[in-house]
Amino acid sequence: MDLRVEVRIADNLIQDVQIMNASVTAITAPTQFVEVNDRRLAYRTIGSGQPLVLLVRYRGTMDDWDPLFLDNLAERGFQVTVFDYSGLGQSSGTRSYNPGALAKDAIELIQALGLGKVVIGGWSLGGIAAQVVLTQAPQLVSHAVLMGTTPPGLLAKPGEALFYELARRENDFEDFVSLFFEPASDTSRASAERAWARLASRVADRSPQVPVDWAAQQLGDGPKNTVFPVEAVLHALKSTTIPLLHLGADHDIVFPVENWYALNSQLPTLTVVSFPSAGHGPHMQYPEAAAGHIAAFFSA
Repeated sequence: MDLRVEVRIADNLIQDVQIMNASVTAITAPTQFVEVNDRRLAYRTIGSGQPLVLLVRYRGTMDDWDPLFLDNLAERGFQVTVFDYSGLGQSSGTRSYNPGALAKDAIELIQALGLGKVVIGGWSLGGIAAQVVLTQAPQLVSHAVLMGTTPPGLLAKPGEALFYELARRENDFEDFVSLFFEPASDTSRASAERAWARLASRVADRSPQVPVDWAAQQLGDGPKNTVFPVEAVLHALKSTTIPLLHLGADHDIVFPVENWYALNSQLPTLTVVSFPSAGHGPHMQYPEAAAGHIAAFFSA
């Protein structure tokens, strides 16, 4: 076959995929699978434009991303990909919460899907793993977007014991409010009710929940200082030219935003946004605003 014909066919296939991604939402996006070495990673993609790959929180799967947040990112020109870590959700392989293993999943997914340079994003534990991606594979990263996560090194303010109590058990709505929102704020509680409903709106093809007992064993029983003692990552953040955004809140019981403020003068590319009367899930309380900040950060 003529090389020019092969190129046209490849271009048409890419355009077809982009059109398909643009026509679906976070709730309707089909689960797809890609074989990566010795395992199969489950992922979903919506939107078209700049690739944005998101790494989910502790005990999270693809279905723990707020669909309104994802849809707003897609509307702002991102091709958004979420996925289940190895051995969790719908992905096969050996499960682990070691940030290096989670970063390996993301790096190999990016390469397998041929995404090129991506905006790497992560929430909580996923934000820790996203920092490892930036450190280990900077050639794959144009920008990094972190949400409700912690920097490496000694912390100015550790998390609260309440998180460890709630995170080690099955959770109801009140736990959801305490974990991810600000219980003292009526506005935040109302936002939690709306987010809780949105997270339940996908009915078919949901990923199985992460086993609570297994996750609790990985967590430990109380706050630590440091949470993320990887000197190489801290060095990378201090020397990188990759723009770095952290979206946080004024009362994150897991990873207080004060730890990013403490490093602000040492990280040359860091932008910090802190939402008021909010908790560990700022992008769920402010899904449109969070997507808007990410889009503005990328375009700037």
